[in-house]
Amino acid sequence: MDAAFAEYLDEFTRRDWETLDPDAVTDPVRVAVVGLGWFAREWALPGIDRSAYTEATVVTDIDADAVEAVAAERDVTGVTPEEFRSGAAADAYDAVYVATPNATHLQYVEAAAEQGKAVLCEKPLEATPERARRLVAVCRDADAPLMVGYRMQTDPAVRRLRDLIDAGVAGDVVHVHATMSQTMLGELGSDTDQWRLDPELSGGGALMDLGVYPLNTTRFALGADPVRVSGRTRSEHEAFADVDEHATFRLEFPGGVDALCTVSQNAQHASRLEVTGTDARLILDPAFYEREDRGFAVVRDGTRVDVEFDQVHQIEEEFAYFGHHLLAGEPFHPDGEHALVDVRALDGIYESAETGRPVALDGDAA
Repeated sequence: MDAAFAEYLDEFTRRDWETLDPDAVTDPVRVAVVGLGWFAREWALPGIDRSAYTEATVVTDIDADAVEAVAAERDVTGVTPEEFRSGAAADAYDAVYVATPNATHLQYVEAAAEQGKAVLCEKPLEATPERARRLVAVCRDADAPLMVGYRMQTDPAVRRLRDLIDAGVAGDVVHVHATMSQTMLGELGSDTDQWRLDPELSGGGALMDLGVYPLNTTRFALGADPVRVSGRTRSEHEAFADVDEHATFRLEFPGGVDALCTVSQNAQHASRLEVTGTDARLILDPAFYEREDRGFAVVRDGTRVDVEFDQVHQIEEEFAYFGHHLLAGEPFHPDGEHALVDVRALDGIYESAETGRPVALDGDAA
């Protein structure tokens, strides 16, 4: 491998966005966690704790027992959703992390913005494009900083992938292949009475829950937005009668570069992103799940190099970036306007699945 590639193997997990000294932080950003599902309990709260730039101080959820248990376990203040929305504990936090079902993001983000708090909202932004636009407008009108939870953008392996593309190691990018799948009712619980299977709460199935990962990560890696999308969805089992169980979609980027993506809520667990260029292939496998170590490989001139590097806690990196940028007074890259491009693309893919025709994206997210 040449020097352009070798340069990015040095300090592979470096935080190229970090300008502050984490050891010098004495007053981290105090975070209220809204939503105490499995991801918040098992990943977000530990990630907040691990980050030198953040600390959790308040938690809320519609499940009072979960609030009581987490508050006692972590010595934080537990409040009801009504108390949170009223601002009863607003003096105890500087920022709000929203990890509730998609269709409930807006109400909590709106409350946080009215309280003058910075917001980290999970993706996709909301269950419908109209509500997503309202969410972004609420933060913009209140001058409340909004970051969207695209944790892959702060994952070092994805950032190095982008660096190598920018450095020309792959040559001219020709196409991208990406996949993400899981057996949802096995991995996330067998109960079919859950919000991901309710279209009113989720906005869709596999495409909304998983498709946003290959979509946004490809956008980030290529530094470009799709101009046209097409797709197909299908459901075979009764549990997925109201949402898409599987989805296949194509993203057309400027210059004719295509990304071909497949996602499923009922297939063997896998995630992979492969960028093929005229000079090399860049591979992340596993690529997207928070509970798996990244695999990074470069295939060039008949030689495959599997890069060994220290793994990081993905959610720690995300919250470190969030807290760091608030303390440093720097704007977030994955902001609301950025996220609206994904919302439009997902909506376009669903439209294409219904009509059988590609959908052009007008580029006007607002």
